[in-house]
Amino acid sequence: MATSVAARARHPHFSLPPLPYAEDALAPVICAETLRLHHGKHHQKYVDTMNQLLEKEQLQASSLEEVVRHSMAKLFNNAAQAWNHDFYWHSLSPKRRRPAGALLHQLEKDFGSYDGFAGKLAAAANGQFGSGWAWLVEKDGKLEVTATANADTPMAHGIKCLLTVDVWEHAYYVDYRNERERYVSAILDRLNWQFVEKNLG
Repeated sequence: MATSVAARARHPHFSLPPLPYAEDALAPVICAETLRLHHGKHHQKYVDTMNQLLEKEQLQASSLEEVVRHSMAKLFNNAAQAWNHDFYWHSLSPKRRRPAGALLHQLEKDFGSYDGFAGKLAAAANGQFGSGWAWLVEKDGKLEVTATANADTPMAHGIKCLLTVDVWEHAYYVDYRNERERYVSAILDRLNWQFVEKNLG
């Protein structure tokens, strides 16, 4: 028994992080029912499955980021989805804001204007074939928009993530059904620019 407990203790165990706001805080853009399903069911399932897989795999890691960067196949998919979803919740804000100051200046420098950035992010989200993510990242000192399919994340490739938009169907199936473009348009008004500034450091 002692051996079994010791072996199990070598594996990290993760819990579902709470939302950074109340379930109804993003309404009417995202309703409380969507958040209960998306966070409480989908995100929870990724965390639970990751923990189950970590019990079986010989992976030493002290953080979720390390699990993502050093795992493959099913463990990677679930760990990355757990990380991506937590990052997504923090990418959204209950308050409608626009970037300002140095951040706005950098967006204007790298995308021509704020509208230029918003257009590129919307195009990346709407143009993603199947499920995935649209990202604002910093690469080589420049802000860029990129998209990843399925569970993939720029973080796994050493790229600094600043914010993300979830374009898996469960991100919008209660509020927007299959209307991804309407969902993306609404989400762009709820981006958390304080989170972006924090990530830029």
